Amino acid sequence: MDRKELAVHLHTSGFNCSQSVACSFCNVLGYEPATVFKLAEGFGAGMGTFGTCGAVSAMAMVIGMKESDGNLDEPKTKRRCYQLMQQATDKFLEKNRSIVCRELKGMDGTPVLRSCNGCIEDAVEILDELLLGIK
Repeated sequence: MDRKELAVHLHTSGFNCSQSVACSFCNVLGYEPATVFKLAEGFGAGMGTFGTCGAVSAMAMVIGMKESDGNLDEPKTKRRCYQLMQQATDKFLEKNRSIVCRELKGMDGTPVLRSCNGCIEDAVEILDELLLGIK
């Protein structure tokens, strides 16, 4: 099972979109799944308000998990994380035309732009490419 399949499996097992994306990277980034699961919970369903897509929020989490230096006294990795998040967001927008959950789901009477599972797959694919060089 590849990472996209794992993330969709997690989603269909009850994880929210953000948890599904973030937890699918735990094994390669060395994080405890239960901790990441807890941290990602509030980002699902567009942060509970159908705002920013949870899969997009998870991309920010995973970028931080991979790139942050964790230096509490003199952090030096913010710029790199922000640059990667801008690239990830741009790629997600290219694929889906929005990063807003309610727009992606077509909740305001507009056409559905992408399913939740599709957004999860796209986020994982983007992160695999940007962070791990996997195409």
